[in-house]
Amino acid sequence: MRRPFVTLAAALLVGALAVPASAADGDEDFTIKDPRITESSGLAASRLHPGIYWTHNDSDDGPYIYAVDSGTGETVARLTLTGVGTPRDVEAISVGPDNRIYVGDIGDNLGGSWPHVWIYELPEPKTLKDQTIRATQYVVKYSDGARDAESLVVHPKTGRVYIVDKNEQGGHLYEGPAELSASGTNVFRPVAAVPDLEATDATLSPDGERLVVRSYFGAIAYDWNGGKIKRKERLGVPFLGQGESVTYTADGARLMYGAEGADSSVEGQDAPGGSGSSSGSGSPAAGGEGDSGEGLDGNLKTGAIAVAVACAALLGLRGLRRRR
Repeated sequence: MRRPFVTLAAALLVGALAVPASAADGDEDFTIKDPRITESSGLAASRLHPGIYWTHNDSDDGPYIYAVDSGTGETVARLTLTGVGTPRDVEAISVGPDNRIYVGDIGDNLGGSWPHVWIYELPEPKTLKDQTIRATQYVVKYSDGARDAESLVVHPKTGRVYIVDKNEQGGHLYEGPAELSASGTNVFRPVAAVPDLEATDATLSPDGERLVVRSYFGAIAYDWNGGKIKRKERLGVPFLGQGESVTYTADGARLMYGAEGADSSVEGQDAPGGSGSSSGSGSPAAGGEGDSGEGLDGNLKTGAIAVAVACAALLGLRGLRRRR
């Protein structure tokens, strides 16, 4: 009869460790299950539909974006964009004020040779189902010449659009006009350096006070500081393969990281400055400015508690067996 007691205790331990720290708030890790999504290259948390994340393929897919339910990993809506040309290299997605979705067709696999790139803007639908929605297309150029970019953010208060270019030696934060024009060219100008990483995506916190820029293997957090960004700390990111995306959760408490590939994973970590986070990134791999490197990560604390509970359960069961 010893095996059932040991098995039960092991099950308690494994089960406790398997519960994500974020299970209570619904921002759980998930896997994108849609076989049509093989190059998820951007991620944006919906504020209109809790638990929904918008994503898209990198290229060669068409004018589509997908709403993925983080609770199941299933696609609950595919939007077909009309009013735009043929997408070329879609790399980013962001949600701005009034639940407006911005899609960045801003990639340039030819190393920065396109004479212009595009941004598409559309209303987030109130009902999630496959549907066709008319979008507004904006022509974008950079004041200092063509370049490759994979990161686009929209300020949640002002609606102003920003792009971070992709460069192995580090890039710049580019600011768009106060209002984008659908009838002319929108010139984006560099306003701050973003050194020390090759940016593959970026995200602004829901209150507009914090910016996170990620690369394939790391990320850097900034104070937004009115657009004059101030570096705070380097963040560790989960290794998921080709790391291409990041978004704040709708409540700003966590950062969700994604990657390209079929059945790609999306994993979360506590956001710097968010509720429930420490001064670091919540990752054992975090380091750099602002990090002390001390203290237990939230998942380690959860694991330690789970071990204690499981051991107590095992001892109690053994005592009960002896009395019998």
